[in-house]
Amino acid sequence: QVQLVESGGGLVQAGGSLRLSCAASGILASSNVMGWFRQAPGKQRELVASISRSGTTNYADFVKGRFIISRDNAKNTVYLQTNSLKPEDTGVYYCNAYEGLTIYWGQGTQVTVSS
Repeated sequence: QVQLVESGGGLVQAGGSLRLSCAASGILASSNVMGWFRQAPGKQRELVASISRSGTTNYADFVKGRFIISRDNAKNTVYLQTNSLKPEDTGVYYCNAYEGLTIYWGQGTQVTVSS
């Protein structure tokens, strides 16, 4: 059974940082594309960043230069370091994993950035 468990969200002031974690079980983070999405109230879920099996990273334009996605194979965990946070970064952040044609999602972690 595949499980993705996010943690690390919280309330932070604008300009602050948070490190989000996605602990995977039942699936190898190093063998699959892993990603972070976010969903703001009233908006659609959108891709924030992804990391491929080879470690190639991809970022949405609105987080380039501020967020960093990384992976710890020994811990089977994917991270999202979020820096220079803005109020518009507020939302629920979800981790996902692609295994063939199947996409798994975590439950999400809330990030709230106050101005």
